[in-house]
Amino acid sequence: MPAARFLRDYWQQHPLLIRRAFPDFVSPIAADDLGGLACEEMALSRLVVHDRARDHWTTRSGPFTEQDFATLPTADWTLLVQDVDKWDADVAALLDAFDFLPAWRIDDVMVSYAVDGGSVGAHVDQYDVFLLQGIGRRRWRISTDPQAPQAVRDDVELKLLRCFEATHEWLLEPGDMLYLPPGVPHHGIAEGECLTLSVGMRAPSRAELIVDHAEFVAERLAETDRYGDAGMAPAQRAGEIDGAVIDRLAGLLGVPDRRGPDGLAAWFVGFITRYRSAQWVAPRPRPLTAGALESRLARGASLVRNPWSRCAWTAEGRGALLGIGGASHRCSRALAERLCAAPEIAAAEVLALAAEERELVRALVNAGHYGLAGGRRSTR
Repeated sequence: MPAARFLRDYWQQHPLLIRRAFPDFVSPIAADDLGGLACEEMALSRLVVHDRARDHWTTRSGPFTEQDFATLPTADWTLLVQDVDKWDADVAALLDAFDFLPAWRIDDVMVSYAVDGGSVGAHVDQYDVFLLQGIGRRRWRISTDPQAPQAVRDDVELKLLRCFEATHEWLLEPGDMLYLPPGVPHHGIAEGECLTLSVGMRAPSRAELIVDHAEFVAERLAETDRYGDAGMAPAQRAGEIDGAVIDRLAGLLGVPDRRGPDGLAAWFVGFITRYRSAQWVAPRPRPLTAGALESRLARGASLVRNPWSRCAWTAEGRGALLGIGGASHRCSRALAERLCAAPEIAAAEVLALAAEERELVRALVNAGHYGLAGGRRSTR
């Protein structure tokens, strides 16, 4: 298949099984050599062991010793070593076959050795990968169902799929290769001893790009280039970050003024309430229950804001997003303004709040942003 056709019809779109992609293929690295590399201090290696009876997975990171390998079970484990192309020139030479791709897109060649039943479980990668069978045989099961669930298990260190049902299944032998675009659920299981070479692509997330680009831009800005609000109108409501502020921020940062949970206002209300010297408020050692808070308030204890806890709020729909100490909470505009306006609030005011707003107050108390002061002592 011409490279142009592959890129047009399959790249980042559909999986492709390529039988005899490398005819008469001989693996450029042996299992023993891979094991030796996994014992090197600078090599990135992992051992994944599956207890099939309990469906329990364990993961260990290298470097390993010969004793580590000697104590492994006879089945159901896999050794993975990243960046083998940086250590072995013969493995690196495989990348010549992928020169139809931009060199900057290729990340590394990871090599995995597995005994019978060895696997890393059903999972999803968020990058393109070419899975070349080097030694032995591995059975690959994949799902091309666009509605396939991708929720992961919370009892495993690996990001394994909670549910996986294959739509296709193939047994790969030396020289066979499977291409998988990002987001395709897959599960490879060794049938006997096998070695697989994975050519993975570099695919930074949008979040990674935004953060790194922002740092790149920030390094080049002058210390005097700051937020300013010359000519602003007098403040109307205590603690409010109004629309004019957001408009100025949008111009300063050169980004759209988006509203909602991922907009500028939602970010800024958290950012501006973090204390500039990186001081963090300590939470209560023993959280107050709802009953305990009600009892303290009933005895007249007032709500007192921690002096390290900055607060501000911004309108969000008919309600408000309250920022305090870098965290944000949804509440009514009236409560947000009241909390920002007064460092101390009488017990009667708190008791008059709706149940969900008293629960927010309790969360703020337990987080350390507010304390309780005064009130009658309990007779019990």
